[in-house]
Amino acid sequence: MPLHVAFGGSVEFSPSYEPRGGISHVLFDFDGTLSLIRQGWPEVMVPMFVEMLPRLPGETEAEARQLLYEDIMRLNGKQTIYQMIQLAERIKERGETPRDPLWYKNEYLRRLNERIRDRVEGLEAGRLTTDDLLVFGSRALLERLRARGLALYLASGTDEPYVKREAQLLGLEPYFGPHIYGALDDYRKFSKKMVIERILRENRIEGAQLLSFGDGYVEIQNTKEVGGLAVAVASDEANNGSGRVDEWKRQRLLGVGADVVIPDYRDGIALLDCLLGATN
Repeated sequence: MPLHVAFGGSVEFSPSYEPRGGISHVLFDFDGTLSLIRQGWPEVMVPMFVEMLPRLPGETEAEARQLLYEDIMRLNGKQTIYQMIQLAERIKERGETPRDPLWYKNEYLRRLNERIRDRVEGLEAGRLTTDDLLVFGSRALLERLRARGLALYLASGTDEPYVKREAQLLGLEPYFGPHIYGALDDYRKFSKKMVIERILRENRIEGAQLLSFGDGYVEIQNTKEVGGLAVAVASDEANNGSGRVDEWKRQRLLGVGADVVIPDYRDGIALLDCLLGATN
């Protein structure tokens, strides 16, 4: 990190970090990275999985919960259906016949939509502002990226109709335009890796020209696989603006190669000047 750059909050650079020029395209994850509309989703998914999972002899609820939590978070960032496939496999391992993973997905979404209804309706009615449900400092960072002329992309493991609707409610469409992607009914036709490959192919750029921001291991890992620069947003979603790093996210994302770890975007402008240079 250049010594002249000063940050007001927590910004951690991995030992392997090296500044680079030539960044031209930027990829964002959605939930937990920009949007807080779905904050608390594990508090819906984990209890549902615990409810559905047959117990092994002598297994406590706490042990089952820990097993399922690790399954869920290991797949965080991939399409939601993969977590449901994993649940079905756990049920099958225990000698019972699971429902179709799509059934579990629809039931999860039904429960989640109940949890977040007030947030969505609050945005629609103007009772909540967009900044209430954006990770702290998001808009200023996006404005600076757009001012620099960088091409912005958004990719989420959440179903695409929900992503597009929630991005619209949060006022994010002007930054990403047509480049908002989410999970499809045929989950084999979408992945963040496929979005990254498409960015590189259609724009005829090298992986080293890609910068990504995300709070799930998938987008960090996929970015590093092509030689891109990856910023882990270890956001404290339940306490937006606290400036505290979520330690579980931090450890997980450093483990898959994140170059930088931040709690939110309070230092976003200074960070961009560090990563990209004062002028681009």
